[in-house]
Amino acid sequence: WNKDLSPWKAPAVFGNEDFGEGAKDTLTEILSTCIDDSKTYYIGGYSLAGLFALWSSYQTDVFKGVAAASPSVWFRGFADYIKENEIKSSYVYLSLGDKEAKTRNAVMSTVDKRIQEVYEYLKEKGVNCIFEWNKGNHFMDAEIRTAKAFSWLLKKES
Repeated sequence: WNKDLSPWKAPAVFGNEDFGEGAKDTLTEILSTCIDDSKTYYIGGYSLAGLFALWSSYQTDVFKGVAAASPSVWFRGFADYIKENEIKSSYVYLSLGDKEAKTRNAVMSTVDKRIQEVYEYLKEKGVNCIFEWNKGNHFMDAEIRTAKAFSWLLKKES
């Protein structure tokens, strides 16, 4: 998880496992299944998978939209990365729990500021995006939050 979904190496922010740089390999594997040009593809995820989905939207134009529910935008260097690169997806859904920043972890406590920074930047770049607050901490209703993200994307196409 920390290796396969991380775009670059970074020190651990909790536990002992550092973040790896396996996202490129994971994306290559995913893209190998997206070969039908008649289909519309989306990418998304929760937590570190949400960060991976956002990062992926800067790597390829295969994905029409990104469903990033409670993405780990606190990840070292990510806010700078999006400002130095161009997103290739048309739609982005972002969400965060209203208690996610209430943690003693100095890095993770910045998530509310970081996600708002990402959202404002995407809006400035003209990306069709939305940001929604959810009730609770990071571990509440992950499945429902992820479903809401994909639902928003699918409604954009209808």
